[in-house]
Amino acid sequence: MKQVQVELENRRYSIEINPKLFEESEALSRFLLNKRVLIVTNDTVAPLYLNSLQQLITGASEVRSVILPDGEQYKTLAYLDNIYTALLEHNFSRDSVLIALGGGVIGDMTGFAAASYQRGIDFIQVPTTLLSQVDSSVGGKTAVNHVLGKNMIGAFYQPKYVMIDTDCLTTLPAREFAAGMAEVIKYGIMWDSEFFSWLESNVQKIKQLDAATLSDMIGRCCEIKAQVVAEDETEQGVRALLNLGHTYGHAIEAEMGYGVWLHGEAVASGMMLAAQTSVQLGLMTESQLAQIKALLLQFDLPTHIPDGMHFEHFIKHMRRDKKVLAGKIRLVLPEGIGRAGIYANITDEQLKQVIN
Repeated sequence: MKQVQVELENRRYSIEINPKLFEESEALSRFLLNKRVLIVTNDTVAPLYLNSLQQLITGASEVRSVILPDGEQYKTLAYLDNIYTALLEHNFSRDSVLIALGGGVIGDMTGFAAASYQRGIDFIQVPTTLLSQVDSSVGGKTAVNHVLGKNMIGAFYQPKYVMIDTDCLTTLPAREFAAGMAEVIKYGIMWDSEFFSWLESNVQKIKQLDAATLSDMIGRCCEIKAQVVAEDETEQGVRALLNLGHTYGHAIEAEMGYGVWLHGEAVASGMMLAAQTSVQLGLMTESQLAQIKALLLQFDLPTHIPDGMHFEHFIKHMRRDKKVLAGKIRLVLPEGIGRAGIYANITDEQLKQVIN
């Protein structure tokens, strides 16, 4: 069992990482004793894990579920309303608990529902995809998308507990696993060069889903995320570094239509654009850019932009990015491998050269 603590200013919570947690976790029920519980999941995950999770919950006064359609295109206010309706139809009160069982979309929507239902109820993350296990389930970012921008409607709202069963990754489609690796690689680029080197050395074990290797990898990602969130919970400074590749990547998702490219695929392309921007500004070398590209390609991630997308398509979405201040686009750019910074002095002409 690996355990990572997220230490915030006036509260803390645990992330537990282990195979077989759906069979033997004792921690989950401690949060649910005498509580009314609503599990939120989707129609892909429910047949795989909903019954196991329900059997794992003991001591709750009531357990219900709501099943949403699977896909980024359903991460909207319209589908969020399904959660509110289930809560209201069954008279759930402020001492109820939501459980997010699924990937990043389910986690984000459930967290936002918890943050806003009766002005805040508890929720627990049970992430089932690699991307959600290493990134979106930790740190309390919750949101839904708008047709004009990704994650523009949301709140910072921390879970009470995160339960990561690494065995879930054995049922994850290869494309989804690869998309999750984009966020894993991100941590190495923006924070930990030794971790980046470790990833380079363990590509085959990771792709073979070696249990110990996956546990170590996910644990390190959660440690980095927990450290950053503890320093800057509401993204006033250092937490913005976790958005490496996301300004470009969110533009790809919004322009292509949510779900056409998976989030991790768009982030991989975005990290390449960010790295190329860094090379252009003299922040990193061509050889470091080549290292990043090689590792992304090892996991079958895109290192190009979508066909038909040009500067004009990117810039209209990038101007709506949440990091824009005083009308200036701010980009997270790698400064070599293992560190990154936030830059606001990049001209449209420089962006055009990189994109085109």
